[in-house]
Amino acid sequence: MKYLMLGAAALALAACSQETTSEPAETPTDAMAAGDAEPGMDNMDHGDMDHADMSASEKLDAVLDAQPDEMKARYQYRHPKETLEFFGVEPGMTVVDVLPGEPGWYGEILVPYLGPEGVIIGADYSVEMWGEFGGFANAEFLESKKSFNEDYVASVDAMNGEEGARAAAFQFGSLPAELEGTADVVLMMRAAHHFNRFKEGAYFTEALEDIDAVLKPGGIVGVVQHRAQEDTPDDWAVGNAGYVKQSHIISVFEAAGFELVEASEINANPADRPTTEEVVWRLPPSLGTSRDNPELRAEMEAIGESDRMTLKFRKPE
Repeated sequence: MKYLMLGAAALALAACSQETTSEPAETPTDAMAAGDAEPGMDNMDHGDMDHADMSASEKLDAVLDAQPDEMKARYQYRHPKETLEFFGVEPGMTVVDVLPGEPGWYGEILVPYLGPEGVIIGADYSVEMWGEFGGFANAEFLESKKSFNEDYVASVDAMNGEEGARAAAFQFGSLPAELEGTADVVLMMRAAHHFNRFKEGAYFTEALEDIDAVLKPGGIVGVVQHRAQEDTPDDWAVGNAGYVKQSHIISVFEAAGFELVEASEINANPADRPTTEEVVWRLPPSLGTSRDNPELRAEMEAIGESDRMTLKFRKPE
Protein backbone atom coordinates (compact mmCIF):
# COMPACT_ATOMS: atom_id res chain seq x y z
CA MET A 1 0.00 0.00 0.00
CA LYS A 2 3.06 2.24 -0.52
CA TYR A 3 1.37 4.70 -2.86
CA LEU A 4 -1.77 5.00 -0.78
CA MET A 5 0.32 5.94 2.25
CA LEU A 6 2.41 8.40 0.28
CA GLY A 7 -0.70 9.86 -1.30
CA ALA A 8 -2.28 10.45 2.10
CA ALA A 9 0.88 12.15 3.26
CA ALA A 10 0.89 14.35 0.18
CA LEU A 11 -2.68 15.45 0.89
CA ALA A 12 -1.80 16.47 4.42
CA LEU A 13 1.41 18.23 3.33
CA ALA A 14 -0.36 20.35 0.75
CA ALA A 15 -3.28 21.17 3.02
CA CYS A 16 -1.91 24.59 3.94
CA SER A 17 -1.14 25.90 0.44
CA GLN A 18 -4.48 26.87 -1.11
CA GLU A 19 -4.55 29.89 -3.37
CA THR A 20 -7.77 31.83 -3.38
CA THR A 21 -8.36 31.26 -7.08
CA SER A 22 -7.62 27.53 -7.15
CA GLU A 23 -10.24 25.00 -8.10
CA PRO A 24 -10.84 22.29 -5.54
CA ALA A 25 -12.20 19.21 -7.15
CA GLU A 26 -9.81 16.31 -7.35
CA THR A 27 -8.73 16.14 -3.74
CA PRO A 28 -10.43 17.48 -0.64
CA THR A 29 -9.79 20.84 -2.22
CA ASP A 30 -7.77 20.60 -5.45
CA ALA A 31 -5.31 23.07 -3.98
CA MET A 32 -5.69 22.72 -0.27
CA ALA A 33 -5.17 19.00 -0.14
CA ALA A 34 -3.32 18.02 -3.27
CA GLY A 35 -1.22 20.92 -4.47
CA ASP A 36 -3.47 21.69 -7.45
CA ALA A 37 -3.28 25.43 -6.89
CA GLU A 38 -3.95 27.50 -9.99
CA PRO A 39 -2.98 31.13 -10.60
CA GLY A 40 -6.02 33.29 -11.07
CA MET A 41 -7.01 36.19 -13.24
CA ASP A 42 -7.01 38.84 -10.53
CA ASN A 43 -5.27 41.38 -12.78
CA MET A 44 -7.54 40.84 -15.75
CA ASP A 45 -10.32 43.31 -16.50
CA HIS A 46 -13.09 41.20 -17.97
CA GLY A 47 -14.77 44.39 -19.09
CA ASP A 48 -11.97 44.91 -21.64
CA MET A 49 -13.25 42.03 -23.79
CA ASP A 50 -15.95 43.04 -26.29
CA HIS A 51 -18.23 40.02 -26.56
CA ALA A 52 -21.39 41.73 -27.74
CA ASP A 53 -21.28 40.54 -31.32
CA MET A 54 -19.65 37.14 -30.78
CA SER A 55 -21.23 33.73 -31.10
CA ALA A 56 -21.09 31.54 -27.99
CA SER A 57 -18.21 29.57 -29.48
CA GLU A 58 -16.27 32.72 -30.37
CA LYS A 59 -16.86 34.18 -26.93
CA LEU A 60 -15.60 31.02 -25.25
CA ASP A 61 -12.52 31.09 -27.48
CA ALA A 62 -11.86 34.69 -26.45
CA VAL A 63 -12.28 33.94 -22.75
CA LEU A 64 -10.00 30.91 -22.93
CA ASP A 65 -7.40 32.83 -24.89
CA ALA A 66 -7.37 35.53 -22.19
CA GLN A 67 -6.43 33.11 -19.41
CA PRO A 68 -2.89 33.08 -18.01
CA ASP A 69 -0.37 30.67 -19.48
CA GLU A 70 -0.44 28.55 -16.31
CA MET A 71 -4.12 27.84 -16.86
CA LYS A 72 -3.69 27.26 -20.58
CA ALA A 73 -1.13 24.55 -19.79
CA ARG A 74 -4.01 22.52 -18.36
CA TYR A 75 -6.18 22.74 -21.47
CA GLN A 76 -4.53 19.65 -22.98
CA TYR A 77 -5.92 17.63 -20.06
CA ARG A 78 -9.11 19.48 -19.11
CA HIS A 79 -10.32 20.44 -22.62
CA PRO A 80 -12.49 23.27 -21.29
CA LYS A 81 -13.89 24.36 -24.65
CA GLU A 82 -14.91 20.88 -25.75
CA THR A 83 -16.19 20.02 -22.26
CA LEU A 84 -18.33 23.12 -21.77
CA GLU A 85 -19.76 22.83 -25.28
CA PHE A 86 -20.52 19.14 -24.75
CA PHE A 87 -22.51 20.05 -21.65
CA GLY A 88 -24.29 22.83 -23.54
CA VAL A 89 -23.10 25.74 -21.39
CA GLU A 90 -23.84 29.08 -23.06
CA PRO A 91 -23.68 32.78 -22.15
CA GLY A 92 -26.62 34.01 -20.10
CA MET A 93 -27.23 30.66 -18.41
CA THR A 94 -27.37 29.94 -14.70
CA VAL A 95 -24.66 27.39 -13.94
CA VAL A 96 -23.86 25.61 -10.68
CA ASP A 97 -20.15 24.90 -10.13
CA VAL A 98 -19.73 22.08 -7.60
CA LEU A 99 -16.75 22.35 -5.24
CA PRO A 100 -15.52 25.45 -7.02
CA GLY A 101 -12.87 27.20 -4.97
CA GLU A 102 -13.13 30.95 -4.86
CA PRO A 103 -14.01 31.31 -7.66
CA GLY A 104 -12.08 28.28 -8.93
CA TRP A 105 -10.41 27.07 -12.13
CA TYR A 106 -13.62 26.74 -14.10
CA GLY A 107 -15.04 29.77 -12.32
CA GLU A 108 -12.32 31.92 -13.86
CA ILE A 109 -13.68 30.84 -17.26
CA LEU A 110 -17.38 30.77 -16.47
CA VAL A 111 -17.70 34.22 -14.91
CA PRO A 112 -16.70 36.14 -18.07
CA TYR A 113 -18.20 33.52 -20.41
CA LEU A 114 -21.67 33.52 -18.82
CA GLY A 115 -21.60 37.30 -18.90
CA PRO A 116 -23.77 39.88 -17.14
CA GLU A 117 -27.00 38.08 -18.01
CA GLY A 118 -25.68 34.85 -16.48
CA VAL A 119 -25.42 33.55 -12.93
CA ILE A 120 -22.76 31.31 -11.43
CA ILE A 121 -23.70 29.42 -8.28
CA GLY A 122 -20.93 27.93 -6.17
CA ALA A 123 -21.97 24.72 -4.39
CA ASP A 124 -19.67 23.44 -1.66
CA TYR A 125 -19.64 20.30 0.46
CA SER A 126 -21.48 20.69 3.75
CA VAL A 127 -19.43 21.52 6.86
CA GLU A 128 -20.42 18.09 8.18
CA MET A 129 -18.99 16.39 5.09
CA TRP A 130 -15.77 18.42 5.27
CA GLY A 131 -15.39 17.07 8.79
CA GLU A 132 -15.13 13.55 7.36
CA PHE A 133 -11.74 14.34 5.81
CA GLY A 134 -9.90 14.71 9.11
CA GLY A 135 -6.30 15.93 9.03
CA PHE A 136 -6.32 19.36 7.41
CA ALA A 137 -10.06 19.69 8.17
CA ASN A 138 -9.41 20.89 11.71
CA ALA A 139 -11.64 23.14 13.80
CA GLU A 140 -10.25 26.31 12.24
CA PHE A 141 -10.79 25.01 8.71
CA LEU A 142 -14.33 23.87 9.46
CA GLU A 143 -15.11 27.25 11.01
CA SER A 144 -13.91 28.96 7.82
CA LYS A 145 -16.28 26.81 5.78
CA LYS A 146 -19.26 28.28 7.60
CA SER A 147 -18.82 31.50 5.62
CA PHE A 148 -18.41 29.80 2.24
CA ASN A 149 -21.52 31.38 0.72
CA GLU A 150 -20.45 34.93 1.51
CA ASP A 151 -16.81 34.28 0.65
CA TYR A 152 -17.64 32.76 -2.73
CA VAL A 153 -19.93 35.59 -3.79
CA ALA A 154 -17.32 38.13 -2.69
CA SER A 155 -14.63 36.35 -4.73
CA VAL A 156 -16.76 36.50 -7.89
CA ASP A 157 -17.73 40.10 -7.27
CA ALA A 158 -14.04 40.97 -6.91
CA MET A 159 -13.16 39.66 -10.36
CA ASN A 160 -16.20 40.02 -12.58
CA GLY A 161 -16.07 43.69 -13.58
CA GLU A 162 -19.04 44.94 -15.59
CA GLU A 163 -19.16 41.99 -17.97
CA GLY A 164 -19.08 39.06 -15.55
CA ALA A 165 -21.83 36.81 -14.23
CA ARG A 166 -23.65 37.49 -11.01
CA ALA A 167 -22.99 35.08 -8.14
CA ALA A 168 -24.84 33.02 -5.56
CA ALA A 169 -23.78 30.08 -3.38
CA PHE A 170 -24.98 27.28 -1.16
CA GLN A 171 -23.71 24.24 0.70
CA PHE A 172 -25.17 20.82 0.06
CA GLY A 173 -27.88 19.93 2.53
CA SER A 174 -28.99 23.57 2.85
CA LEU A 175 -30.17 24.72 -0.58
CA PRO A 176 -32.03 28.05 -0.24
CA ALA A 177 -35.60 28.00 -1.52
CA GLU A 178 -34.92 30.99 -3.78
CA LEU A 179 -32.40 28.98 -5.81
CA GLU A 180 -34.72 26.05 -6.47
CA GLY A 181 -35.52 25.52 -10.14
CA THR A 182 -33.13 28.25 -11.33
CA ALA A 183 -30.17 26.37 -12.86
CA ASP A 184 -29.72 25.38 -16.48
CA VAL A 185 -26.59 23.29 -15.90
CA VAL A 186 -24.78 21.79 -12.91
CA LEU A 187 -21.08 21.04 -13.36
CA MET A 188 -19.53 18.36 -11.14
CA MET A 189 -15.87 18.49 -12.10
CA ARG A 190 -13.80 15.80 -10.37
CA ALA A 191 -15.85 16.01 -7.17
CA ALA A 192 -17.97 12.85 -7.28
CA HIS A 193 -15.42 10.57 -5.61
CA HIS A 194 -15.66 12.44 -2.31
CA PHE A 195 -19.45 12.33 -2.31
CA ASN A 196 -19.16 8.60 -2.92
CA ARG A 197 -16.52 7.63 -0.39
CA PHE A 198 -18.08 8.81 2.88
CA LYS A 199 -21.02 7.27 4.73
CA GLU A 200 -21.53 4.67 1.99
CA GLY A 201 -22.59 7.35 -0.48
CA ALA A 202 -25.10 9.11 1.77
CA TYR A 203 -23.61 12.49 0.92
CA PHE A 204 -23.95 11.65 -2.77
CA THR A 205 -27.65 10.97 -2.28
CA GLU A 206 -28.06 14.27 -0.45
CA ALA A 207 -26.17 16.16 -3.14
CA LEU A 208 -28.24 14.69 -5.95
CA GLU A 209 -31.42 15.70 -4.14
CA ASP A 210 -30.19 19.30 -4.05
CA ILE A 211 -29.02 19.11 -7.67
CA ASP A 212 -32.44 17.88 -8.73
CA ALA A 213 -34.03 20.73 -6.77
CA VAL A 214 -31.79 23.50 -8.11
CA LEU A 215 -32.18 22.44 -11.77
CA LYS A 216 -34.94 23.53 -14.08
CA PRO A 217 -36.95 20.69 -15.67
CA GLY A 218 -34.79 19.36 -18.51
CA GLY A 219 -31.65 20.84 -16.92
CA ILE A 220 -28.27 19.21 -17.44
CA VAL A 221 -25.71 17.73 -15.05
CA GLY A 222 -22.20 17.51 -16.46
CA VAL A 223 -19.86 15.10 -14.70
CA VAL A 224 -16.10 14.85 -15.21
CA GLN A 225 -14.55 12.26 -12.91
CA HIS A 226 -11.34 10.26 -12.50
CA ARG A 227 -12.24 6.87 -13.95
CA ALA A 228 -11.44 3.48 -12.45
CA GLN A 229 -11.25 0.56 -14.85
CA GLU A 230 -14.30 -1.68 -14.66
CA ASP A 231 -12.22 -4.73 -13.71
CA THR A 232 -10.75 -3.11 -10.59
CA PRO A 233 -12.07 -4.18 -7.15
CA ASP A 234 -15.13 -2.29 -6.00
CA ASP A 235 -13.64 -1.55 -2.58
CA TRP A 236 -10.67 0.19 -4.25
CA ALA A 237 -12.85 2.13 -6.69
CA VAL A 238 -15.08 3.63 -4.00
CA GLY A 239 -13.25 6.96 -4.29
CA ASN A 240 -10.60 6.90 -1.58
CA ALA A 241 -7.89 6.73 -4.26
CA GLY A 242 -9.72 9.36 -6.33
CA TYR A 243 -11.09 6.89 -8.87
CA VAL A 244 -14.67 5.65 -9.34
CA LYS A 245 -16.10 3.33 -11.99
CA GLN A 246 -18.11 4.94 -14.76
CA SER A 247 -20.80 2.28 -14.42
CA HIS A 248 -21.20 3.18 -10.75
CA ILE A 249 -21.58 6.91 -11.39
CA ILE A 250 -24.20 6.19 -14.04
CA SER A 251 -26.12 3.87 -11.71
CA VAL A 252 -26.12 6.42 -8.88
CA PHE A 253 -27.46 9.19 -11.12
CA GLU A 254 -30.07 6.96 -12.71
CA ALA A 255 -31.21 5.75 -9.28
CA ALA A 256 -31.71 9.42 -8.39
CA GLY A 257 -33.96 9.88 -11.42
CA PHE A 258 -31.56 11.46 -13.91
CA GLU A 259 -31.32 10.29 -17.52
CA LEU A 260 -27.96 9.59 -19.15
CA VAL A 261 -27.90 11.65 -22.36
CA GLU A 262 -24.43 10.86 -23.64
CA ALA A 263 -20.94 9.76 -22.60
CA SER A 264 -17.85 11.28 -24.17
CA GLU A 265 -14.15 10.42 -24.29
CA ILE A 266 -13.14 14.12 -24.44
CA ASN A 267 -11.15 13.80 -21.21
CA ALA A 268 -9.93 10.22 -21.58
CA ASN A 269 -6.27 9.32 -21.01
CA PRO A 270 -5.53 5.67 -21.88
CA ALA A 271 -2.04 6.02 -20.42
CA ASP A 272 -3.51 6.27 -16.92
CA ARG A 273 -4.04 2.70 -15.73
CA PRO A 274 -3.47 2.72 -11.97
CA THR A 275 -2.86 -0.33 -9.83
CA THR A 276 -4.75 -0.78 -6.59
CA GLU A 277 -1.69 0.53 -4.74
CA GLU A 278 -1.82 3.88 -6.52
CA VAL A 279 -3.83 7.07 -6.04
CA VAL A 280 -4.83 9.73 -8.54
CA TRP A 281 -2.72 12.32 -6.72
CA ARG A 282 0.45 10.59 -7.93
CA LEU A 283 -0.18 12.27 -11.30
CA PRO A 284 0.12 15.91 -12.36
CA PRO A 285 -0.62 18.46 -11.13
CA SER A 286 -0.22 17.10 -7.59
CA LEU A 287 2.68 14.65 -8.12
CA GLY A 288 2.18 13.82 -4.47
CA THR A 289 4.20 10.59 -4.44
CA SER A 290 7.27 11.77 -6.34
CA ARG A 291 8.33 15.07 -4.83
CA ASP A 292 11.66 13.55 -3.74
CA ASN A 293 12.00 11.07 -6.59
CA PRO A 294 12.89 12.72 -9.93
CA GLU A 295 12.75 9.42 -11.83
CA LEU A 296 9.25 8.61 -10.58
CA ARG A 297 8.18 12.21 -11.15
CA ALA A 298 9.24 11.99 -14.80
CA GLU A 299 7.27 8.75 -15.13
CA MET A 300 4.13 10.37 -13.71
CA GLU A 301 4.54 13.45 -15.90
CA ALA A 302 4.81 11.21 -18.94
CA ILE A 303 1.42 9.70 -18.07
CA GLY A 304 -0.17 13.12 -17.71
CA GLU A 305 -3.37 13.87 -15.81
CA SER A 306 -5.91 11.20 -14.98
CA ASP A 307 -8.19 9.24 -17.27
CA ARG A 308 -11.60 10.88 -16.88
CA MET A 309 -15.15 9.98 -17.76
CA THR A 310 -17.31 12.77 -19.16
CA LEU A 311 -21.02 12.15 -18.65
CA LYS A 312 -24.04 14.27 -19.55
CA PHE A 313 -27.24 13.67 -17.56
CA ARG A 314 -30.64 15.34 -17.81
CA LYS A 315 -33.31 16.03 -15.24
CA PRO A 316 -36.61 14.82 -16.73
CA GLU A 317 -39.08 17.46 -17.91
